[in-house]
Amino acid sequence: MAKKKLQKKTKNPRKKANSQEKFRSEKKQKSSIEFCEKCGSIMVPIKKGKTSYVKCRHCGKEMKKEMKGMKIVEEKINHKGVVVIEKDTTLLPLTDKECPKCEYGRAYWWMQQTRSADEPPTQFFRCEKCKHTWREYK
Repeated sequence: MAKKKLQKKTKNPRKKANSQEKFRSEKKQKSSIEFCEKCGSIMVPIKKGKTSYVKCRHCGKEMKKEMKGMKIVEEKINHKGVVVIEKDTTLLPLTDKECPKCEYGRAYWWMQQTRSADEPPTQFFRCEKCKHTWREYK
């Protein structure tokens, strides 16, 4: 078996310096996202008259910023009317079960696992008339 010699490659120091300069120049470019100097939150663009500003939503600090090629567009959604819910509707099934409080004959019911998984679930009932809630164990 022949042993291979590993030679250490010498890097061109000039090439390394050029890549570092390129990295530094990229790092110096400003980002289009501005952060507040006071609290560090993202600043949002706002327009007052003909001038544009960036404003912090958190602390309210404003900075004047020239925004070339950027447009501030505000969209408003028109809602037609107001939705009013007049009565509380329950989306639970009904059963013929007598309420122990008011003796009304119908109640909503649901099942819930309140104990360990190997135990049967607990059945809950809520009176349709007086809203009294009780439970039954099986």
